[in-house]
Amino acid sequence: MHHRELRVAAYAVCVRDGQILLARWVARDGGRRWTLPGGGMDHGEDPYDTVVREVDEETGYAVEPRTLLGVDSVLRRHPRRLGTAADHHALRLVYDAAVTGGTLRDEENGSTDKAAWHDLGAVGELDRVELVDTGLRLWRERPPDGHLLP
Repeated sequence: MHHRELRVAAYAVCVRDGQILLARWVARDGGRRWTLPGGGMDHGEDPYDTVVREVDEETGYAVEPRTLLGVDSVLRRHPRRLGTAADHHALRLVYDAAVTGGTLRDEENGSTDKAAWHDLGAVGELDRVELVDTGLRLWRERPPDGHLLP
């Protein structure tokens, strides 16, 4: 038996002075990997408002989303309790955003435990989720239809 899950989320690519703002995501198993700041939409929330809220929660910064870079759609299957499985569909809206205020800080009691700026040239050396690479590709390539080719 498969349970279908849809998660819609919004994320920010914030690049400034050759650095990108990332948040360190804490997995259920305790593993930690860098990701774009952002997260799931609340019911009835506009994705623009989601990315502003989530970046503030995870990094302390106020941001202004400037461009919708694209939409990333990922299908995964993962185990659930009692031997069932979930077909998980992650739909991620990725914005180019500029920091307009606030002070860098780490999130407390959330899905991330650290926020930091990283040199663009060093991103490949980070333990990161694939969304970081997808976001950077969207930011660099800026496909007119918001869709990256494989």
